[in-house]
Amino acid sequence: MSLIKPIDSTELCSTVGRIHSTESFGSVDGPGIRYIVFMQGCLMRCLYCHNRDSWDLHSGKEITVDELMRELVSYKAFMLATGGGVTASGGEAMLQPEFVRDFFTAAQAEGVNTCLDTNGYIRKYSDVIDEVLDVSDLVMLDIKQMNDKIHQELAGVSNKRTLEFAEYLAKRDQKTWIRYVVVPGFTDDDASAHALGKFIQHMNNIEKVELLPYHELGLHKWKTMGFDYPLDGVPPPSKGTMDRIQAILLEYKDNVIY
Repeated sequence: MSLIKPIDSTELCSTVGRIHSTESFGSVDGPGIRYIVFMQGCLMRCLYCHNRDSWDLHSGKEITVDELMRELVSYKAFMLATGGGVTASGGEAMLQPEFVRDFFTAAQAEGVNTCLDTNGYIRKYSDVIDEVLDVSDLVMLDIKQMNDKIHQELAGVSNKRTLEFAEYLAKRDQKTWIRYVVVPGFTDDDASAHALGKFIQHMNNIEKVELLPYHELGLHKWKTMGFDYPLDGVPPPSKGTMDRIQAILLEYKDNVIY
């Protein structure tokens, strides 16, 4: 049963979120052409983060759902024509669940598909978490690393909450894609890939596993902000490495792409 409560237009208009940026014609954050909202704030500290300036919970731009919808609707035809929609990404979208809930509710009222891109670091489960998921047509869950020690080195926090969230999505039978970034020296080994495969093997809600090769696109932001880039000099994984990780995960799931 849905926990969604009716939301009137005045409430939608007044719901304020803090965003980092938007992208009008995204093509890699869900199916089709997508309007992507990068939410401000994140509690993970990934060494390869390409939105380093999104970590601060108090910066970014304040915007209402109504303001965001006025911009989104202008791209609606392109989204619908390609089977696309809107994606709430980050930063971390689930740090502002009320805003995402109301934004997705408004988008669905326009017939627009909704996708939640999250790292699953959910600190407290409450009705609003279910309310967000009830209006999420797709969840893309980033699982950084199954080994908790390595996860803490790579992302700065434990993986416990992310894995609990993955299990919660499976319990809800929530349509989910898993995203796994292949980072040389951190997630490109066979043991890590097998551990991920075994974890998701029997989760019937998972439709796809997306392997994302590590890249240095965020390096300039770190340096512009005056920070040393932790993975400076680490090369992207080779095609051979990507093929090997894909082959391992295909032992557990049928649809593994990169």
